[in-house]
Amino acid sequence: MKIKVYINKLPRAPEMFMRQAGYVYIQGGGRKKGSFERTLSKTGYPRFHIYINHKNKIIEYDLHLDQKKPSYPGTRAHSGEREGRVVEVEVRRLKRLITQSIKRKN
Repeated sequence: MKIKVYINKLPRAPEMFMRQAGYVYIQGGGRKKGSFERTLSKTGYPRFHIYINHKNKIIEYDLHLDQKKPSYPGTRAHSGEREGRVVEVEVRRLKRLITQSIKRKN
């Protein structure tokens, strides 16, 4: 699921916002760019996984829920969910945090 925000509305860098929202930066792996994760258990999975895309003047947070680790070494395939109740609740939480940070900026 994607969240889009105009970059000039954000009071801080999108990466800093992710850290303040409880996410941790993870190095790229198979993809060249890094991403952010927020685990839901001590085992590391399930976890929310977000890529940040800069498109013109818009920041796009691309969120999915990884249910488990990739099955085979060197692969990226996993049980990623882009919709559903758990994802919707997290999107609402992030939108609320974005709105609060924009209000504090103004």
